[in-house]
Amino acid sequence: MQINVALEQGTLNLTIASGTHSPDELFGFAQRRNPKRAFLFVSKVLGRHIPVSPAVMRNATDTLAAQIPADLPGPVVVIGMAETAIAMGAGVQQALSRSRDDTLYLCTTRHPLDLPILVEFCEEHSHATQQVLHLPQHAADVKLLRSARSLVLVDDEASTGKTFANLLEALQRVGLDQFEHIVAATLTDWSGGAAAARLGERAIAVSLLSGHWDWQANDAPPPEMPQVDVLGTGEWHANPANDWGRLGVRQHQVASFDINVTPGERILVLGTGEFVWPPFLLAEYLEQQGATVHFSATTRSPIALGHSIQHRYCLHDNYGQGIPNFLYNVVPENYDRILLCSEPPAHLLDKELVNALNPTCLEFYP
Repeated sequence: MQINVALEQGTLNLTIASGTHSPDELFGFAQRRNPKRAFLFVSKVLGRHIPVSPAVMRNATDTLAAQIPADLPGPVVVIGMAETAIAMGAGVQQALSRSRDDTLYLCTTRHPLDLPILVEFCEEHSHATQQVLHLPQHAADVKLLRSARSLVLVDDEASTGKTFANLLEALQRVGLDQFEHIVAATLTDWSGGAAAARLGERAIAVSLLSGHWDWQANDAPPPEMPQVDVLGTGEWHANPANDWGRLGVRQHQVASFDINVTPGERILVLGTGEFVWPPFLLAEYLEQQGATVHFSATTRSPIALGHSIQHRYCLHDNYGQGIPNFLYNVVPENYDRILLCSEPPAHLLDKELVNALNPTCLEFYP
């Protein structure tokens, strides 16, 4: 299958090789405000730039996890890449944990905590290049990490496999070179085999769709990118006792907030930045209670209006990093209730966004 998409900066030509889902089920397209890469695959299953049903998100992570060999030697460490694949990685680990008890989930972060950092590495094409991975906070999880025989790396897409390779090389430099099997798990794999090849002979790649792309730039001037390439704690400091992934987790708790719903009530649950997995679990719970739920999240990713991005709010981040954040494709009138979920105290949420959405602001860790 061939797909050709004309964008402001050029033309994107796709060749689809195989997949469990059709391209239209998985993504649309948009123009990045990023001179390093002009286009973006806008996921329809991740709940980041387009609000989606939690059941759709869960189906995507379960389907991806089902492609990972069930007989991977344990223990198994799953690492989700910030910020887009944080909830996705947690979903993959949770799916694996249904049939085994030796899995650990860690996510990378651009919001490091005041605790030991295991590695730092680059995502070179990104709007925010630097990421870190923390050392797990519990001794038992550190032991599992150091004895893990299998490593699963999760991201929304792979273009060259360089980011996964950078992370693996960083892990090897600190002595974590014992992995017998490595899995590169993505929604879309455009690398033509490079994602697995860069990780060595022990690696395989699984995805919901694979193929390759070719970008033909035109003469349009490159876009100006807002300053979002910030790695730092910010003004708000997380309590390690409330960790949901940055410091390593094996089991995941659902915070229901005793919210009552009516059948068919239209509810939008919004995560903020990297804080998406606990809000997703809340959204899934409310959907299971009979509400019509969609899930999405704010992001630091700067995207131009047009194509799959039809609406945009600009806001300041609620972690005190001093960077712009954005919320895409949210129309408040489409929902009976909006729940805006925050890891920091709710008073740090952008006031203009709160006024525009009129949400119920949920502090998960008051």
